[in-house]
Amino acid sequence: MTKSMFRRKVTMSLIATALVLVGSGFIFAPSAYAATTEAVAATGLDYNLALVAFAAALAFSVGAISAGMAIGRVGSAAMGAMSERPEIGTQALIFIALAEGVVVFGFITSLMILAKV
Repeated sequence: MTKSMFRRKVTMSLIATALVLVGSGFIFAPSAYAATTEAVAATGLDYNLALVAFAAALAFSVGAISAGMAIGRVGSAAMGAMSERPEIGTQALIFIALAEGVVVFGFITSLMILAKV
């Protein structure tokens, strides 16, 4: 795969993710807005639930995309290194697990954002 094909696929993936996010916002926002207006009438607090949900989705999606890119690069380098020296397999798994930790941080951040609602 050439570099331009990789960039095109990543760009198309990001565009598809954004379209799904915006589409789900249009689908689920009216009911969430109705629940929010009832909560505002009852408590007097005004949270813009759509922006909170967008921030949580953005936090998780950026973490997932960056972890996927990191795992792709680290994994390919690890497999190449393991083909020459098989004894470094455990070290390669540790580096892949470190890259996977980025998804966990994005997930925890999105949960913290949603907990404020």
